[in-house]
Amino acid sequence: MGDEARSEVPLAVLQDRPASTATSPAPPPADPGSEAGQQLKELVQIQNPASAAASTPTAPTMGECSTEYRGLPGGNNGVADGAAMATPASLRKVSIVPLVFLIFYEVSGGPFGIEDSVGAAGPLLAIAGFLVLPIIWSIPEALITAELGTMFPENGGYVVWVASALGPYWGFQQGWMKWLSGVIDNALYPVLFLDYLKSAVPALGGGLPRAFAVLGLTAVLTLLNYRGLTVVGWVAICLGVFSVLPFFVMGLISLPKLRPARWLVVDLHNVDWNLYLNTLFWNLNYWDSISTLSGEVDNPGKTLPKALFYAVIFVVVGYLYPLLAGTGAVPLDRSNWSDGYFADLAKLLGGAWLMWWVQAAAALSNMGMFVAEMSSDSYQLLGMAERGMLPAFFARRSRHGTPLVGILFSASGVLLLSSMSFQEIVAAENFLYCFGMLLEFAAFVLLRVRRPDAPRPYRVPLGTAGCVAMLVPPTALIVVVLTLSTLKVALVSLGAVAVGLVLQPLLGIVEKKGWLRFAVNEDLPDIGVGHHAPAAAADDEPPAP
Repeated sequence: MGDEARSEVPLAVLQDRPASTATSPAPPPADPGSEAGQQLKELVQIQNPASAAASTPTAPTMGECSTEYRGLPGGNNGVADGAAMATPASLRKVSIVPLVFLIFYEVSGGPFGIEDSVGAAGPLLAIAGFLVLPIIWSIPEALITAELGTMFPENGGYVVWVASALGPYWGFQQGWMKWLSGVIDNALYPVLFLDYLKSAVPALGGGLPRAFAVLGLTAVLTLLNYRGLTVVGWVAICLGVFSVLPFFVMGLISLPKLRPARWLVVDLHNVDWNLYLNTLFWNLNYWDSISTLSGEVDNPGKTLPKALFYAVIFVVVGYLYPLLAGTGAVPLDRSNWSDGYFADLAKLLGGAWLMWWVQAAAALSNMGMFVAEMSSDSYQLLGMAERGMLPAFFARRSRHGTPLVGILFSASGVLLLSSMSFQEIVAAENFLYCFGMLLEFAAFVLLRVRRPDAPRPYRVPLGTAGCVAMLVPPTALIVVVLTLSTLKVALVSLGAVAVGLVLQPLLGIVEKKGWLRFAVNEDLPDIGVGHHAPAAAADDEPPAP
């Protein structure tokens, strides 16, 4: 939409502009009308914001987060229609410790939900899966997120990556598929929450009590997201510590009962490969989701890569430790290994008190995963609106600085999908997620080829050929996951993709007709995907909630 109004910052400016100006010598005089003079003018504006405010505004460029890619200032950020897009200056940025736990909850939240891997394939393949898949999937995805998330530290996240490399149309498709996948994923957590509690409260197994429980839980957690990302981050820390402690205790109790031979049990003739791979894939993906919160992170150029590194270790250990304890200490009955079985294992190993602890941890873990995923989904919508891909009202923030409209849209999607079964939800969101990851892989390689010297605060320590080789195993895994999907899941997912293909042109028509306002945040760097809607009176906008 509006490609003709977009202009790209010259790559020479991106390449030549230094990351830090603290010790740079004074530049020589230059003709203000020349190209060098224009570059010097832009550099002075970055070094001296006061002089920049009094001069003609120019588009910032990508670069080190502490200098060239600044967080959004207060005010309306030069947005054409006066939409409140800025993060209020008084709001605190997310630091590394809450960020690690937010990533932990985006990806994992603990071992709840991994039980199906044992039921589908037995102990050996389950353990091997959680050892091998992080290497061929989680680490490459985390590395891509670290590089592109620091190259584009704004709330659009992977939408901006794809839009910059493939154009705004495919950027929108990426946003649609990833948002829908995230909402489907978030619909899992009320299901898992109630699955762990239904053994203690049978009424939660179905009917009206279950429906009211889902509604109440969604409302409470949505309110928590409304109160602010910093609150969500510190809540994630508390929930994370509480959620992993019972498994640490269960592992200690299981030590005298461990029989390592039980870890080696495998029956290749009796493996549900579809359930096995979907369970592994679901429990080890979504590393890129944190990129949609990059604009809210304190010094993302340094903080984001470190947080991803620590989170990978945290997640993998958090899966393997209870899996080894549970399969090694109790005789195997694969029919028992399904959602919620860790609570039964805790009772067998430690008694009723440990079972109740695991159930409480499961409940709180699902709360943590819900708020983390909703934060990612809602800030993604805000970032897309700031790039002009969605109507401007998606970019409005509440008095707490949170994307109120995005939160409400995401919560509505969760309520609509929460009636699906666990297996249906996992398969559907995996299918959509695979398409989005293929676009991310393509964007990563294309940006390496087309902009090899563009500033990257973190860079994957591989050349272009090495990056392509790194992406071969995860791409093969995506093909396998898509191939093993059922016809029902494939048809529903492809139908959802088709909606996005039509929705983007329809939004273009809505914009041209003036039915809804679209605007680009002018303080974001011009990456060739922004556009400006016709100017409108700012006083037409109601105040932010």
